[in-house]
Amino acid sequence: MIHILKLIRWKNLLMIAIMQYLIKYALLIPFKESHGVLTTLSDFNFFLLVFATICIAAGGYIINDIYDVETDKINKPEEVIVTKYITENNASTLFIILNIIGVGIGFYLANDIGKPTFFAAFFIASALLYIYSTSLKQIAVVGNIVVSLVVALSILLVGIYEIIPAMNFSNKATQMTFLNIIKDYAIFAFMINFLRELVKDVEDMDGDYKAGIETLPILIGKDRANKLIIALSLIPIFSIIYYVITYLFKQQIVVAYFLILVIAPLIYVTIKLFNAKQKSQYKHISLILKLVMLTGMFSLLLYNFILK
Repeated sequence: MIHILKLIRWKNLLMIAIMQYLIKYALLIPFKESHGVLTTLSDFNFFLLVFATICIAAGGYIINDIYDVETDKINKPEEVIVTKYITENNASTLFIILNIIGVGIGFYLANDIGKPTFFAAFFIASALLYIYSTSLKQIAVVGNIVVSLVVALSILLVGIYEIIPAMNFSNKATQMTFLNIIKDYAIFAFMINFLRELVKDVEDMDGDYKAGIETLPILIGKDRANKLIIALSLIPIFSIIYYVITYLFKQQIVVAYFLILVIAPLIYVTIKLFNAKQKSQYKHISLILKLVMLTGMFSLLLYNFILK
């Protein structure tokens, strides 16, 4: 059982679940009476939405590991699970089962709220993760973008299923305000995850090279890739600073939170990238970016101060 949990990256799945629950129960529900925001899903159906998202994400991790066995033997031999603890056939079966459950629940929820076309979001996410693992991963940057888009989609799903079906002429302005907040967090998640994907490409450069995978650092060289990542790391820093100054500047607690727990770690990442040479250094930077994703999402708890 412990090997299956490692295979599906249970910690990452927990982070996805926390992000989705924070959006509904820290951003939307508290402002039902004060701002008139309406949600669509019952508590149980929202649980199903989160569960479906987790199933598809878990399936994505499994199929990725199936196709990454040879590279993982070089990059992280101690973390290889497929072929070592779980057979490839069993892993493939689990991948299929998880995707059927995830897409099936998505189909049920979409029809239950009277928006059958919304089912496409789950189908697209499932298809993208499969295509990424089997082919797109070998195309520099494209694979990184696809994975980051799926991460952003996991956040947007809450807005798609909760806010849009409850939108009407009289509440459109309010619903769109909260939908835009969710969209901003999805963009944040995309930027941080894209940066982390590039950092991981440098970290896994040796194994990817031997496997014939043309990642960015392999195509343009480690030093050039590192410089590009440094430049790209400035985008979320300045974007968040602009966001804080424009929308949150009057709330000192909120400003302090973003400065200490989001902006400062991102600046730290940029500084560390200047001197990064070893695999362990890139692994450390990747961990900091994951923590930034988490602290960024936990800022949703501050909206009681922001939307007074």
